Amino acid sequence: MFEKIAKLLKKEPKPGTRAFREQMAEKINGRHIRYVTERVDNVENVIGRDGSLAIKGDEFILHVPGKTLLRTKIAELDAWELLSKEGVVLTGPDLERNGEVHTVTAFYVYYR
Repeated sequence: MFEKIAKLLKKEPKPGTRAFREQMAEKINGRHIRYVTERVDNVENVIGRDGSLAIKGDEFILHVPGKTLLRTKIAELDAWELLSKEGVVLTGPDLERNGEVHTVTAFYVYYR
């Protein structure tokens, strides 16, 4: 019973804070990706398949075979899981694109 109360009293970091960004990066680190989409002119385009999410040092990387779709500092990464928990929206200044802010949606591989 005390464990439940302690869990309820534990404060979660607020979205937008460094602690929240680090927590989200750790949560999705190592996930396998089925496909990645990017919205351009209100059209969702598939830009990669069969990738992975990884932390390397202080950077967060979304990689698919043959290319890196997003590489950003964890301290600048905004990540939100979809309500369905089937994927994540990632936004951040992309170091692969000279710091241009890039937003992609990565859908997880579903294992039964």
